[in-house]
Amino acid sequence: MSGDECNALLGGWDGYRIGTVGRFEASTERPRPEVWIELHPTAARLRCSGCQEEWSGTHDVTARWVRDLPLLGATTRLLVHRRRVECPRCGPRLEHVEWLGRYSRVTRRLGESVARLCQVLPVKHVAEFFGLGWDAVKAIDKAHLAHTLGPVDLSGVEVLVMDEFSLRKGHKYATVVVDPRSKRVLWVGRGRTREDIRPFFELLGEEGCRAIKAVGMDMSLAFEEEVRLRCPQAVVVYDLFHVVAKYARDVIHRVRVDEANRLRGDKRARQVVKGARWLLLRNAENLKDRDERIRLRELLAANKALLVVYLLKDDLKHLWTYRYAGAALRFWKDWYDRAMRSRIEPLKRFARRLKTRVHGIVAHCQWPLNTSLLEGINNRIKVMKRMAYGYRDHDYFFLKIRAAFPGIAG
Repeated sequence: MSGDECNALLGGWDGYRIGTVGRFEASTERPRPEVWIELHPTAARLRCSGCQEEWSGTHDVTARWVRDLPLLGATTRLLVHRRRVECPRCGPRLEHVEWLGRYSRVTRRLGESVARLCQVLPVKHVAEFFGLGWDAVKAIDKAHLAHTLGPVDLSGVEVLVMDEFSLRKGHKYATVVVDPRSKRVLWVGRGRTREDIRPFFELLGEEGCRAIKAVGMDMSLAFEEEVRLRCPQAVVVYDLFHVVAKYARDVIHRVRVDEANRLRGDKRARQVVKGARWLLLRNAENLKDRDERIRLRELLAANKALLVVYLLKDDLKHLWTYRYAGAALRFWKDWYDRAMRSRIEPLKRFARRLKTRVHGIVAHCQWPLNTSLLEGINNRIKVMKRMAYGYRDHDYFFLKIRAAFPGIAG
């Protein structure tokens, strides 16, 4: 078999012919068998990697070792004789080679295989599989993601949902912005302050900001202030999950602690109240265990304050079921009056604070947005972090998130 036929059979290194070939078995110095292939250029005319024009002048030739896909169970190393073009326009430039990047030490097909495997495996495992360095695999995957994803397309976006997620312990957060209609991650950035999310709106531009009609979020004041500054015409919609979660922290937890402190003289009753934290936070319809349902009934029957805040928690959720703003406002007024008559200070404080921002809840009638999609995305992000044992390069992490949620067609 001729060298040209062998070259074509192996997939081809266009513009090069095979020279010396050698195989080396595994040894103490070489953990895997290796195949070394020498490649010599054949094309008479060289394409400049700068201007992409073809020229005949060769400035010099250098030899470079390049990794390729494993061949016959052996690590494949190519000794490529690379030429530099004597380009009249650009000066001495490397010759453009279709199957090899300008300064790359791996072939394009090996880089593509590494990137595909990085979609389902951690960098460490991919590096071990191909016998490459961890840093090399990460650099290949990051460059591939940046090239494949490119700049985000923000045209036609009218509705946004934004939320924060934890980068790592120590109150380090990032913000993710999603188009809920296409289920596409539009942007991810470090932090959760107004200054941190401002780059997204700058990327969106004045015309894009004017096109935004509604934004779903939690009750983050930083998010809302920046949205109202950049997109004053947009309707801000508060998410049910976050409002109820805040109610649980500020009201149910506080009342439970106060009641437990009040019952210091009755150790048995105090222990029952102290141990009811998760029982009070769960929805009654989600209590499948009969003993838990009995415990909840007995607890609420024995403690009036806990009964009131528990019932008002369920009633508060009904605000998100209305489709007419007038009916929602009437229900809110009734809920607010009951809260203020309860004489429970944590509940009254929460009601007063929520009154100033009830517009974000009533807006759900017109724009039924929620962050449930983002909660699912956040759960997937947690899985990605666990698989990778964390990410030190946040830009790489954010590219992985964008790649995991490209959206749905149509």
